[in-house]
Amino acid sequence: MEIEIYADVVCPWCYIGKRRLEQALESYDGDVTVRYRPFQLDPSPVARPEPLVEALAAKFGGRERAEAMFAQVTQVAAGVGLELNFDRAVHSNTFDAHRLVRFAEEHGRAAEMVDALYRAHFTDGVDVGSRDALVTLAAGIGLDEAAARDHLDSNAGRRELAADLAAAHQLGVTSVPTFVIAGKYAVTGAQEPETLLAALTEVERRESVA
Repeated sequence: MEIEIYADVVCPWCYIGKRRLEQALESYDGDVTVRYRPFQLDPSPVARPEPLVEALAAKFGGRERAEAMFAQVTQVAAGVGLELNFDRAVHSNTFDAHRLVRFAEEHGRAAEMVDALYRAHFTDGVDVGSRDALVTLAAGIGLDEAAARDHLDSNAGRRELAADLAAAHQLGVTSVPTFVIAGKYAVTGAQEPETLLAALTEVERRESVA
C-alpha cells in the first residue's frame, strides 16, 4: 500500500503528523511505501532570514497570539517526542528544501532528508532556505555534498517540483499534512496514530474486495 504525505518542512503539524504515522505503522502488519509530496504553506520569496515569531506575528494577530499558538503546538509535539524551539526558528522559503528532498529520494534517502529538515528548522534554528545549510544537511545524512550543491545550484528539479506543487492543488490539497492512501483515500490533519491505523485498516479492507 502506498501512502503519499503532502507536507511542508516548516509546518509543525506536518512534523507531528509524520511522527504519528510512524507510530501507527508500528502496529500495522501490511506492507507500506511512504512517499513525500511537496506543498508550500507560503511560496512567497523571503528577502532575508528573520525570526519566525516576528514574521508570523502579523498573520496571527500579534506576537502574543503567535507565541500562544506556538506554545500549544510545542506541547502537542512534546507528547510524541519532538522538540520544537520556535524562539530559534527562522522564516524560510522551502522551494529548494523540497528540491533537496527530491534529490534525496533519487538516492533512497527521502525519509532521512525530511527528518533532517524538520529537526533543522524546528529544533536547531537552521535557515532551511539557505543553500549552504541545505548542502550541510544533505552531507549529514550521507549524501554527496558536492552533488547536492551542484543539484541546488543548477535548474535540476525546478520544473518537476513546480509541476508537483501544481498537482497538489489540482488534487484539492489545501491544508497539510494530507495523507493520500492507495492513491484515492485522503486523511487530512495530524491525526492520532489510532485514527491513522483505523484508516489504513479500512482502506486495506476496501481494496481487498474491490
